[in-house]
Amino acid sequence: MNKIGLLGCGAVVLVVAAIFFFVLVGGYNSLVSSDEAVKSAWSQVENVYQRRADLIPNLVATVKGVANFEKETYTAVTEARAKVGSIKVTPEMLSDPSAIARFQQAQGELSSALSRLLVVSENYPELKANQNFLDLQSQLEGTENRISVERRNFNQTAQAYNTMIRRFPRNIIASLFGFKEKAYFAAAEGSDKAPEVKF
Repeated sequence: MNKIGLLGCGAVVLVVAAIFFFVLVGGYNSLVSSDEAVKSAWSQVENVYQRRADLIPNLVATVKGVANFEKETYTAVTEARAKVGSIKVTPEMLSDPSAIARFQQAQGELSSALSRLLVVSENYPELKANQNFLDLQSQLEGTENRISVERRNFNQTAQAYNTMIRRFPRNIIASLFGFKEKAYFAAAEGSDKAPEVKF
């Protein structure tokens, strides 16, 4: 083979290697960006859940101070809050559906306990007239709405990431560098059925 043929083959190999390198680097960098977006969305979820957890002691103290309230009701809220505080899901655990499920279950138990607290509070007119209680109740309702929004944002971000790591050629890059699918928040069990209303 002559020198020109060898140079031509060498140039083709270099061009192919350069294209492969840029595809690899671009794919890897987009996966990193998407992974960081999932982590950021998760931190927002934790942020709004923390806001709710921070409101609970004030709410319980207000209820205790105003009404001779059923002790088991605010004890259930306090215990559920403590359980939520003991469950930590780090960004590295976002690929573990069971970790997300445990977190979601604990948060669901806290939501249930708070709902019972607010329902029972309806029996205490002096509590319903307390401005501090009304302010805390309003903040709690706003926080619950924020939780829904941030959970939806997290699921959308995780879906975009999961789609990215499954598409060709990024699926090869993802498997080479250990990018794993992220878990989603799921609807609460039984939420697909309308509640029965009896009169």
